[in-house]
Amino acid sequence: MTRTLFPSPAWPTVPVKGEDAAYPVHRVFCVGRNYAAHAAEMGVEVDREAPFYFTKSALTILPGGQTFPYPPGTENFHYEMELVVAIGSPAFRVSADAAMDHVYGYAAGFDMTRRDLQLAARAKQRPWDLGKDVEGSAVIAPITKAADFGAVGDQRISLTVDGEVRQDAHLSDLIWTVAELVADLSKYYHLAPGDLIYTGTPAGVGAVGPGAVVRGEIDGLDPVELTVGQPE
Repeated sequence: MTRTLFPSPAWPTVPVKGEDAAYPVHRVFCVGRNYAAHAAEMGVEVDREAPFYFTKSALTILPGGQTFPYPPGTENFHYEMELVVAIGSPAFRVSADAAMDHVYGYAAGFDMTRRDLQLAARAKQRPWDLGKDVEGSAVIAPITKAADFGAVGDQRISLTVDGEVRQDAHLSDLIWTVAELVADLSKYYHLAPGDLIYTGTPAGVGAVGPGAVVRGEIDGLDPVELTVGQPE
């Protein structure tokens, strides 16, 4: 075994309902502008030619139910409530008809975003990394197996901040379906167990500050919750 110069963290894991073993996370893919109303509120149009993506480090994974510090370098920290898809078997160049065979399960999650940094980068046609790839920003609840959740349809997806509803939509509002996203990503990556896909957020995104309690729910899944802590 190769000796390392310093301790290396293990892959982050997500609990799975009904399993003693956890799901290790290797890669995090995120889908942009996958709800028409959210694209409109961001002042952009939906690209209906193909989905588009950005990524987060696996080390941004944060199990729900925790308090995490308000991140540095931002004055506009936003929540984004999302359905998360966990890949369960290798998928490369699969069709949309076969894509669901490669889905292990689903979870509720937050794509927390330094919105001011994202928009500044977008205005200069630069990558979004500083806005999106933020420590603790890929918040996730336990995974429910696909067979236990059933088909993705008109399940309600919603988010509250301190008990006040801020986002409220249905998974049927997704522009690109789960099958279409898995099939499209598999054109560019050898998808494998350990890959998560955050499928996009509905309209109603907004800023939160220290002390805010953010809670997201999707019918049939465990809720996800985050308390925003004081900055370090």
